[in-house]
Amino acid sequence: MEQRDYFEEVYEVVRLVPKGRVTTYGSIARYLSLRAGARMVGWAMNGCHNRPDVPAHRVVNSVGVLSGKHFFGGPTIMEQLLEDEGVRVKNDKVVDFKTVYWDPTVELAL
Repeated sequence: MEQRDYFEEVYEVVRLVPKGRVTTYGSIARYLSLRAGARMVGWAMNGCHNRPDVPAHRVVNSVGVLSGKHFFGGPTIMEQLLEDEGVRVKNDKVVDFKTVYWDPTVELAL
C-alpha cells in the first residue's frame, strides 16, 4: 500500500488558490479528507515557509484571520503579500472574507 504524502497534497491544493483569493485550513482538510483536519493543514503550512512555489499567504483561519502570519519572517509580510494581490486586510483579518473566499470542495469538485 502506497503511503500518502499529505503535506505535498496540501501544497498542491494551495497552489491552485487564485491570486486575490483566500482559503482556509479546514476547507483544504475537508477537500483532502484529512483525518487530523485543519491541524494537519496547519502543520503543512508551517513547514513550507521556504517554498516560494506554495502561496501559503492565501491560507487563513475559518473566519479570515491571518493566524499563520508569524511564520512569514515579519509581522506584516503575510498581510503585504495578500494586499499586493488585491486582498484587503484590517487588524490581521481579511476584509470581505466571504467575497474572496475560495472553497476547493466547490471549485475543484470532480
